[in-house]
Amino acid sequence: MNSLVLSFQEMEQSELSLVGGKGLNLGVLSRIQGIRVPDGFSVTTVGFQRAVEQNETYHKLLTRLSKLKLEDRNEVGEISKEIRDVIQNVTIPSDVVEAITHYHSRLGAEHAYAVRSSATAEDLPHASFAGQQDSYLHVIGKDSILEHIRKCWASLFTDRAVIYRMQNRFDHSQVHISVIVQRMVSPQVSGILFTADPVSSNRKVVSIDAGFGLGEALVSGLVSPDSYKVQDGVIIEKKIGTKKLAIYGVNGGGTETKPIPSDQQKAAALTDEQVLQLSKIGRKIEAHFECPQDIEWCLEDGTFYIVQSRPITTLYPIPEAVDGENRVYLSVGHQQMMTDAMKPLGLSFFLLTTPAPMKVAGGRLFVDCTPRLASPATKQSFIELMGKSEPLSKDALTTIVERNGFIKTVEDEAMPAPSKGGVDPIDPDPAIVAELMKKSESSIEQLKQTIHSKTGSELMDFILEDMKELKRILFDPQSSRVIMAAMDALFWINDHMYEWLGEKNVADILSQSVPNNITSEMGLELMDVADVIRPYHAVIDYLRKVEEDHFLDELVKVEGGQEAREAIEDFLTRYGMRCSGEIDISRVRWSEKPTTIVQMILRNIQQFEPQESKRKFEKGWQEALEKERELLERLSSLPDGEQKVKEAKRRIDIIRHFTGYREYPKYSMIHRYFVYKQALLKEADRLVEENVIQEKEDIFYLAFEELQDLVKMHQSKNELICKRKEEYRFYEKLTPPRVITSDGEIITGEYKREDLPSDAIPGLAVSSGVIEGRARVITNLEDADLEEGDILVTAYTDPSWTPLFVSIKGLVTEVGGLMTHGAVIAREYGLPAVVGVERATERIQDGQRIRVHGTEGYVELL
Repeated sequence: MNSLVLSFQEMEQSELSLVGGKGLNLGVLSRIQGIRVPDGFSVTTVGFQRAVEQNETYHKLLTRLSKLKLEDRNEVGEISKEIRDVIQNVTIPSDVVEAITHYHSRLGAEHAYAVRSSATAEDLPHASFAGQQDSYLHVIGKDSILEHIRKCWASLFTDRAVIYRMQNRFDHSQVHISVIVQRMVSPQVSGILFTADPVSSNRKVVSIDAGFGLGEALVSGLVSPDSYKVQDGVIIEKKIGTKKLAIYGVNGGGTETKPIPSDQQKAAALTDEQVLQLSKIGRKIEAHFECPQDIEWCLEDGTFYIVQSRPITTLYPIPEAVDGENRVYLSVGHQQMMTDAMKPLGLSFFLLTTPAPMKVAGGRLFVDCTPRLASPATKQSFIELMGKSEPLSKDALTTIVERNGFIKTVEDEAMPAPSKGGVDPIDPDPAIVAELMKKSESSIEQLKQTIHSKTGSELMDFILEDMKELKRILFDPQSSRVIMAAMDALFWINDHMYEWLGEKNVADILSQSVPNNITSEMGLELMDVADVIRPYHAVIDYLRKVEEDHFLDELVKVEGGQEAREAIEDFLTRYGMRCSGEIDISRVRWSEKPTTIVQMILRNIQQFEPQESKRKFEKGWQEALEKERELLERLSSLPDGEQKVKEAKRRIDIIRHFTGYREYPKYSMIHRYFVYKQALLKEADRLVEENVIQEKEDIFYLAFEELQDLVKMHQSKNELICKRKEEYRFYEKLTPPRVITSDGEIITGEYKREDLPSDAIPGLAVSSGVIEGRARVITNLEDADLEEGDILVTAYTDPSWTPLFVSIKGLVTEVGGLMTHGAVIAREYGLPAVVGVERATERIQDGQRIRVHGTEGYVELL
């Protein structure tokens, strides 16, 4: 077979490297029975390589291009243009011209053709290069086809194609291009069909856009098309657009744009029968490719032709369902303040830790909450509980529950209705918390001593066994009672003080500077590290220049370096297991990358006076005590005042003694994870030495059981690891939904609030007060450049962000609830905060002045 040019029928599944993604898909489509594909052929990548292989200028320019970085935009643009010029003037080898001529005359030299590029990294499940290279329509004659083939080759080096490859780490020299030459049809109507709704992601809804003439008018955004949605063979939505223009082929070659007569502009492009017929064609193609498809189609004289089909790469993967029933999944990341993708080892450790039944999708964890929503006994209380912590999730769940028949109701008499009396009574005794923390600390010390001697399979078995101890501590009933009592007291105080005294969110002030909060103490202790370093200018100068993570070794050589090193090392001994996204065991910890905390220390030195941490804590403590005195005094003068004071005082004591502990179980879990991680990385070093894996971080791309097997059998899993790395890179780009159904439909909740100013951005009020200031929009902790008085705007915060809280005066996050990390620490530090603000990092500009209403729960742009 001639590998320079192949007809659609000659292409085989294995020939991606010859015909590119688009060409390969057309080859497959043309063999599906009942699917009409206009005939054509592909000038393979071999043809392209033959044309450029001897061209020295091309290769020199390519070498220069490969050395550039994304920042070098101007140079990238200049070199890309030079490469395009070289390719457009290249001589096509005679045997390539011969093969093109043969296929062209066989299909009919008199016909018009579409000439389209098809790159080898295009239209793959994890990388959509759609629209990166060029297409030419209604090309007539051999010479014109050859000219447009060169143009397609050159389009491999358009600025956007080059930059896209750089962003996705594709090697320019490894991405080749083939060109599709396909017979044109002269359609009356054309359009696009998605076999999953691109807006809601619902896999059961087919979405069709249609316009008059060639599809180019629609793709380029020239017209507002008709839009149809089909589910289970029924048209569920129909919008007829005003189609003012259409593009048609011209007899001598090329295309022209014509206005549509005004009386036809609002005419439906398709009949209902045609819409349903097209929907069936879409489902047939989807079934063949076994994944949702983005399909280009056209209608000529009553016949539908398919001119392209590619996977939809933007859909969020669906958690795997077992029984084919409708299910509802809730994002764990939105509860855990970690919406980034996790690596397989991180996912499996979390799954081994939690008793909740969870599913993995898109590198994130989801809980199947269908049983809770199906049971009349638990449905309402579950939705109300979600509302307290995450109003947007509550609204999304309410939307699903209100759909008749989506979730089957299960009469479950075995499930008792939740009691109205709140949590079990507990004495507000600070000794309870002290004892829980002591037990956890001694258990971790025991683990550190024992794990040292373990290697190989013995280590893996030991970790698995020790996870039982982790769970015993994490889910200790006494620990849960303390946390639930604190939450219950917080809600009780807020509800009753509003009812009795008309004051909102009083508990926020009472929660300031509570003892035993391991996370807020961390922020204050980093200020104490700054106090140690502040007198030594040589240390400060040294730290300003630090780039390498082993900087502590050299620090002792400068004056004050010994004291500084001890202070930093003491801090890292206590908190070095923390980092951003810490529930993923594979994330780099502060102990592993201590440069992360250097900027925070320098900021504290610059912005604060000595002893500021003590003053900050004392100020919060005094404000909380003052608030308590004031509340109890006002309550005593009310009817039945003595009883009200007694009840309120007990709740306030619980808030003061127990709220701080809420952060501790997670700290203890992360601490244990870090001990496991250090032992596993030592094991990974051995695996690298024995050539079982290529680099020690490879272990993060295996689930725990797979790693256990690798350690035991010493058989390479490099292929699996490479596949997982590629998947992880894809998952990193996805935005996880709060709520997703088994149909893949993403339900986005809304704030149902009438009481806000017209331009306010709503969220959840989690820490009282109103503050104005400069917004600092920060998406990465290491890029944080904050000055005292700034308002931090970010996607989510976890404990690693706490040291920034001492510098700011307000907080806005996209994700979060009343009891999540950012909210708890904001209340303790007395910072007004609003969380759960949809797309806050897009809607608020860095440097913009904003007003945060922490009591009412909204943000104003000033």
